[in-house]
Amino acid sequence: MHLIETRDLCYVYPGNVTALDHVNFIAPRKARIAVIGSNGAGKSTLFKHFNGIFQPSSGSVLIRGEPITKANRKEIRKFVGLVFQNPDDQIFSPTVEQDIAFGPTNLGLDEETISHRVHEALRVVGIEYLANRVPHHLSGGEKKRVAIAGVIAMEPEVLVLDEPTAGLDPKGVADLNEFINSLSSKYGMTVIFSTHDVALVPEVADFIYVMDKGRIIAAGTVEEIFLQPDMLKSVRLDVPVLPRLLRSLQENGVEVSMAYTYADAENALLRAFGKRS
Repeated sequence: MHLIETRDLCYVYPGNVTALDHVNFIAPRKARIAVIGSNGAGKSTLFKHFNGIFQPSSGSVLIRGEPITKANRKEIRKFVGLVFQNPDDQIFSPTVEQDIAFGPTNLGLDEETISHRVHEALRVVGIEYLANRVPHHLSGGEKKRVAIAGVIAMEPEVLVLDEPTAGLDPKGVADLNEFINSLSSKYGMTVIFSTHDVALVPEVADFIYVMDKGRIIAAGTVEEIFLQPDMLKSVRLDVPVLPRLLRSLQENGVEVSMAYTYADAENALLRAFGKRS
């Protein structure tokens, strides 16, 4: 049984605008899944179906094998945590600590449990020092971490991040990459994120869905997807720079292994040039 599954999911906005067209998507346990596509591909609309914000025009969304209903929607939102692209859409309390406590409080938990969850979320996201700050006075990267902490405090099994690196500087992107990887490796959480920044994907994903005009046009491992440059170009995306560089070296006679992450590419180049066995 998959944590999340969509079957021929369709969604039509008012005005007969098709946003999702027969989307079939699967999220297993402890997975790191990237959904890539240019702006307007349907990524955000798909994500809003995962915890019942949107209801399908046709098709179905199954969470642990069960359809989302009005009766189970509250439970679903504890299980699937969604972080919007703009953190200001989720942050509204006077202090960071109060904002993170909002979700657990609405679950009807006792004060001791709420306090424990808030401090654990602050620790996991690495923002203990922000606990008493006013959220709207924070930087974009800090706000994003507060929004993530607020969802983490609900203790979901699936964390869905809509364009998580949007507006972050390079240091913020690197920190977020490390954090996403820790959620899967340390906490056993499934992480699903959207992006049109293909350079991010190999560092934090095991599996990729490619979307265009509301449809999934390809799905596979990092290697399987990035071995299809023509397909990516057709949807206004590109292969990340590291595998493109290594492919160019191969085509010019350099015996170098293909790699997709920075660490693997570094090792491949050092071996190719005799600096590492």
